[in-house]
Amino acid sequence: MATVSRVFGACRVLMAKAASSSGAKNGRQGTGILKVVPVSKPLATFIGENEVSRTTAVKKIWEYIKLNNLQNPENKREILCDEQLKTIFSGKDTVGFLEISKLLSQHFPKSA
Repeated sequence: MATVSRVFGACRVLMAKAASSSGAKNGRQGTGILKVVPVSKPLATFIGENEVSRTTAVKKIWEYIKLNNLQNPENKREILCDEQLKTIFSGKDTVGFLEISKLLSQHFPKSA
């Protein structure tokens, strides 16, 4: 019985450490797609912020798509662009959801 308690006790300690070691709380900057960077003027106007991470930009765009019901009802993988989305997506009328990250890449600076 003592060995079972010892094993599960150690597991709780490991889980507590994992839950408390988040990068943002420790003051570390995000890297890669989590790094906050300046964006182009059209994207900044759409999102309302001059600097965002790629993940935040995609989340905001999907919130807008869902809020305005812009997914094609017959093909959920297709987005029907309104005038605001056309400013971000190079004037396209429809965009596949896999194209979003490709079209957004032009709004983020190239890393040096």
